[in-house]
Amino acid sequence: MLQVFTNSWALFVGMFMLMVGNGLQGTLLGLRGEVEGFSTLSLSIVMSAYFLGFLFSSRYTPQLIRRVGHVRVFAALGSMVSAVLISYPVLVDPWAWSVGRVIIGFCFCGLYITAESWLNDASSNENRGKSLSLYMIVQMAGIVFAQWIVTTGDISGYVLFIIPSILVSLAFAPVLLSVKPMPAFEATKPMKIRDLIEASPLACVGMFMLGGVFSAQFGMSAVYGSRVGLSVAEVSFFVSSIYISALVLQYPIGWISDRMDRRVLIIWVSLLGAAGSMIAFLLPGSFVLIVVSGAIVGGTSNPLYALLIAYANDYLEREDMAAASAGLLFINGVGAIMGPLTVGLMMDVIGNNGFWLFTGLLMFAVGAWGIYRSTQRSRSDLDIEEQVPYALVSAASTSVAAELAQEAYTYEEEQLTNDPS
Repeated sequence: MLQVFTNSWALFVGMFMLMVGNGLQGTLLGLRGEVEGFSTLSLSIVMSAYFLGFLFSSRYTPQLIRRVGHVRVFAALGSMVSAVLISYPVLVDPWAWSVGRVIIGFCFCGLYITAESWLNDASSNENRGKSLSLYMIVQMAGIVFAQWIVTTGDISGYVLFIIPSILVSLAFAPVLLSVKPMPAFEATKPMKIRDLIEASPLACVGMFMLGGVFSAQFGMSAVYGSRVGLSVAEVSFFVSSIYISALVLQYPIGWISDRMDRRVLIIWVSLLGAAGSMIAFLLPGSFVLIVVSGAIVGGTSNPLYALLIAYANDYLEREDMAAASAGLLFINGVGAIMGPLTVGLMMDVIGNNGFWLFTGLLMFAVGAWGIYRSTQRSRSDLDIEEQVPYALVSAASTSVAAELAQEAYTYEEEQLTNDPS
């Protein structure tokens, strides 16, 4: 792992600073919106806007890269992110923030695609899996570190908005000055959604539901925390618990998934996440239980993301896996756009605990759909040994990372096949 970091340290350092900026602006806007008196619905529109931009970028950034190259795209998108971040405290208006979030969502997706392409190019077959693992650790560490920064300043001031802008600006230097130029970029053509649904209805429906869960966590957890009266430090700790548990539980759940019926595991993980949501919903008012619920939902929903990709790949030819991953990520993005809007509406109608009811219902729906699909498709024709390897993919990644992960774990599988000892 140390050698992997040494070989691509500039990329990892740059991505860490970018993730700090991204994690900070999401939490900060939720808290600042409360100070400014924005309604829950207004904030939900602001938070949904990020995922709208992210979804469009997943389609159009590859075209920009092919037209002008990785370096120019990375520099241009990063500059726009820095400018938008510093404009938030100047343009304190829900609609202005929504436009800014669309732009930032578009730019961050483009930055991820560019960085993941560089990472893929810098990695060999032997270390690609380690590179991806370190990339995911850097992503989560950046978001968690951002939550600590939130506690160091005044939410109603300007400084906390300037910090992420500076970090994003500084992130360009090590990457653009140290990473070699990329070869021609070839984006994966997504599989038709109809074909993807026919291949794995469970993965498609599950991904749509998870999009809502992820966007609620990333966009509305700080809003929920401020609405129920948590302090800035408590909100920071609560949001951090979501991402720490997501990182910690990825590996054991992935290990288990390669050794049992993956659909059964999807069902149990989903229902565990639903039960975690119900803890805070049925027993409101306790900060400890809020953190426990956040950790359970975060620790189950993020591994479930990679589980569903692996499950879909079980029924696909190897040459179709990358295209299927891109399609599943697109479905997830559509669900993510709907998430904050629905959460905001539920919080307005039934109260702040609508946040937990929303995530609980979606996680339960994934498990219930898995049970139903068990009655429609038998797994008896697929031995556990024939399952594709679980590929470690973060919900903050793009289809480039999904393809990179599949290449890494396919290589490891081939090595084990050729040398069982």
